[in-house]
Amino acid sequence: AGRPSCPLDPYFIMPDKCKCVDFQSMKLQETPDSVPHGEMPRHCSLYLERSLVEKAVPGNRVNILGIYCIRKQNKAGKGSQRGAVGVRDPYIRVLGIEVMTDGPGRASGHIVFTGEEEERFRRMAAEPRIYERITKSIAPSIYGSDDIKRAIACLLFGGSRKRLPDGLIRRGDINVLLLGDPGTAKSQLLKFVERVAPICVYTSGKGSSAAGLTASVMRDHSRNGGFVVEGGAMVLADGGVVCIDEFDKMKEDDRVAIHEAMEQQTISIAKAGITTTLNSRCSVLAAANSVCGRWDDTKGEENIDFMPTILSRFDTIFIVKDVHDEQRDSTLARHVMGIHINASADKAEEGELSVAELKRYISFCRSRCGPRLEEEAAKKLNDEYVLVRRGHRDAEEEGGRLAIPITVRQLEAIIRMSESLAKMELKPFASITHVNEAIRLFKVSTLSSAKSGELAGAEGFTTEEDQETIGKIEKQLKRRFAVGSQVSEHSILSDFEKQQYNNKMVQKVIHAMVGRGELAYRMQRRMLYRLK
Repeated sequence: AGRPSCPLDPYFIMPDKCKCVDFQSMKLQETPDSVPHGEMPRHCSLYLERSLVEKAVPGNRVNILGIYCIRKQNKAGKGSQRGAVGVRDPYIRVLGIEVMTDGPGRASGHIVFTGEEEERFRRMAAEPRIYERITKSIAPSIYGSDDIKRAIACLLFGGSRKRLPDGLIRRGDINVLLLGDPGTAKSQLLKFVERVAPICVYTSGKGSSAAGLTASVMRDHSRNGGFVVEGGAMVLADGGVVCIDEFDKMKEDDRVAIHEAMEQQTISIAKAGITTTLNSRCSVLAAANSVCGRWDDTKGEENIDFMPTILSRFDTIFIVKDVHDEQRDSTLARHVMGIHINASADKAEEGELSVAELKRYISFCRSRCGPRLEEEAAKKLNDEYVLVRRGHRDAEEEGGRLAIPITVRQLEAIIRMSESLAKMELKPFASITHVNEAIRLFKVSTLSSAKSGELAGAEGFTTEEDQETIGKIEKQLKRRFAVGSQVSEHSILSDFEKQQYNNKMVQKVIHAMVGRGELAYRMQRRMLYRLK
């Protein structure tokens, strides 16, 4: 009778006798395809436990089966910020999770190959024309740009990542930069790579900050206001490709943030008491315009607004120009018309491999093959490196010192490209043919851009003599005719020829002055008129 009454909950937990299970909290976001016009993507919290933990990683597209539940709002915050009494937060208690392997997003880790598929891919790799087939299958609706497509094929397959005995790691991913005029399908190539790469993140330079590309530290209100690390684009694309459009529009500080990610392939953070290193083993495909909008041949230094430090991290740099050529223009126009006429047809413009098949083939090659250089190929590459370093005799005789000194970084770039060409054929060793093609690709991209003075001024690409000559010609031209007078272009060229000046140099200076608005063409481009 005098006993105390039983409490409402007479039980208490004995920690020693408990069995613990794993649990994980995740955030589910709507896919970009299903977001209605003008709305933001919606989020929902997920609660997973036991065997479902760590089934998916950030960037995966998933199908979720679960129970829609509610929980009390957290009491974090003060005064009016505290959770209201009758308000509940929704979450999904997950019963099943399926990671989707098709469509964009991070799918490669979950692709399973059947025996028949493996057999078919191995037969495909043994074909002699597989490299050409892959090149033709990359953005078939874009006319031309063959060498750029070959470099993109190398980027998609990637070289071999090497861990050295002393613990250092050499990257196997290839970085490509497309520089040049607007309207040359640079962004379209990037969009195609986003569709065909097994893991890809697409971002635009103006809408990306340093934290958005690398990683940021956020306060997590669901866990008593502690700090958590949120990975950016380069962390989400670990093992894949990051496409950065409008690379030149990024702020300089933000561009510096990706230096470490591009060469060392890690991102180090020391913020808010969190010190950690994240992996970002990804290739970078960047597209940029020149400073003036269009490429100006005489203003090499002013065309590019990049530091030499970032330029040397790109394995291949392509200068994409919009060249005026009647025959090419008519072919290009016919090609574009054909695409627009056949756009609604059932059969889409396809190369020799469909996008889905190419995507699966890329992930198959990347997971099964890590080639190395053969002895003979290494010897050939060694000789070529020494030859280019010394500078070709004929190049020296023609125009002074070679424009770009090839450094060890560029040598490693050629090695990586040779390995990726061998990987396309599923070969364990890169042979001399692979090395020759890699050297050719390097020469038509970075080396040719440097030699022709198109990257002049960036990383010491032109000789000082050329700059002096251009300055002399410009002074003489200004002395030659006053503001408001006009002279025929032919007579100017013949006068300078008599003074032993190179014809190309004079045309370069005239072109530059026309671009700056100092000269203007008159009478069907025969006469030059001085404006200022």
